[in-house]
Amino acid sequence: MPEGHLLHRHAREQHAALAGRAVRAASPQGRFDAAPFDGHRLESVRAAGKNLLYAFDGAPAVHVHLGVRGLFLRYDAWPASPPRGTRFLLGADGAAFALIAPSTCEALDDAQRRALLASLGPDPLDPAASREEAVRRLVGARGPVGAALLEQSVWAGIGNAWRAELLFLAGVDPARRAGEDEAGRLWDLAVRHLQLGVEAGRVVSDPGAPDERWVYKREACRRCGAPVRVAPVGGRTSYACPVEQT
Repeated sequence: MPEGHLLHRHAREQHAALAGRAVRAASPQGRFDAAPFDGHRLESVRAAGKNLLYAFDGAPAVHVHLGVRGLFLRYDAWPASPPRGTRFLLGADGAAFALIAPSTCEALDDAQRRALLASLGPDPLDPAASREEAVRRLVGARGPVGAALLEQSVWAGIGNAWRAELLFLAGVDPARRAGEDEAGRLWDLAVRHLQLGVEAGRVVSDPGAPDERWVYKREACRRCGAPVRVAPVGGRTSYACPVEQT
């Protein structure tokens, strides 16, 4: 599933291409009513964790969650034959974006938009996010830290790959609770590394070797060579080094 850095990258690209312009909107697949947005000015595209929110002048907001299979394709002009399965097609002169196979594509009124945002925890990629609140939520979460990091109501935008790599960098085992110092260290790592991920378009846990991972989906720890421990935590497969993560 695409994690927060990729959603912020999508938001940045689409906002730069379309914000402030009257846009064309359609649903070639027919599973989303795009008529209320066609011809309206797109005010902004923003990411909140793994969610995208499109704000329009004189129309409801659009909420998109890519889920496991969702993706965007970009075109330099409105495509004459959009790809099969295009749920939402949005564009203006010089750019169009086709949304394919999302788990969610829905219109939200203002109350629904506020409720969605209120359900999310601090986003490490949000400059206004509170470090203090992020630490409080992680320390106060029930269960092990590896499960808490996947809860979007604790921190927004973290998925399985970031969970594995951030916990490794912090030296924290995913199967235990995190204290305040560890939670603060994890937040600082998330703020730094997810921004690197936005720029690179992928998980970057080692700036010196951005295509490498420390433990995620590896057989051996890249730092010490110990066999990576693979176990379910929080309903997802976790990866940890038994030597480096105490």
